[in-house]
Amino acid sequence: MKVGLYFGTFNPIHIGHLTIANHLVEHSDLDEVWFVVTPLSPFKKKSSLLDNYHRLDMVHLATKDYDKLRPSDIEFGLKQPNYTVDTLAHLFEKHPDHEFALIMGEDNLKSFHKWKNNEVILENHNIYVYPRLSEGKVVSELINHPKIIKVDAPIMELSSTFIRNEIKANRNVRPMLSNGVWKLIDDMGFYR
Repeated sequence: MKVGLYFGTFNPIHIGHLTIANHLVEHSDLDEVWFVVTPLSPFKKKSSLLDNYHRLDMVHLATKDYDKLRPSDIEFGLKQPNYTVDTLAHLFEKHPDHEFALIMGEDNLKSFHKWKNNEVILENHNIYVYPRLSEGKVVSELINHPKIIKVDAPIMELSSTFIRNEIKANRNVRPMLSNGVWKLIDDMGFYR
């Protein structure tokens, strides 16, 4: 089975994440996409994150109606901060019959050379890159690498930061979230 790993804090998961993941399982050779909820990214401050299990709950709620999209808490039990190369090794150990690929926006490709053991990742895994709007086109020497697969997915310029800020400002963000995620955020008073 080919599994695309969509890493993120998903703080919160929104329709942009779901649209891209669904597009990939419908228009590529990936059989499933797993949303890997990151407890602590080396590039994000922990204080801005909602509790790990609240974010995992939101991913469960957002993906429950999609057969090929799954939540994953694989990084919850790993040493923090989590590095992708370590998570991939752990996943391969648990699921030797699966082939794992990464999913990332093309803007993240620019900083991929800074990732821990990035050459090991590229040697062993494909990376599915979806387009993002940005100031000028992202130029990376990796764009033509044989393990980089450019996907013509819809461009989704919706961010979790924008959603959190809108909630804090008491604006309606309901159309940007699945119903279950919206209800949980509203009931719990998250991001207010």
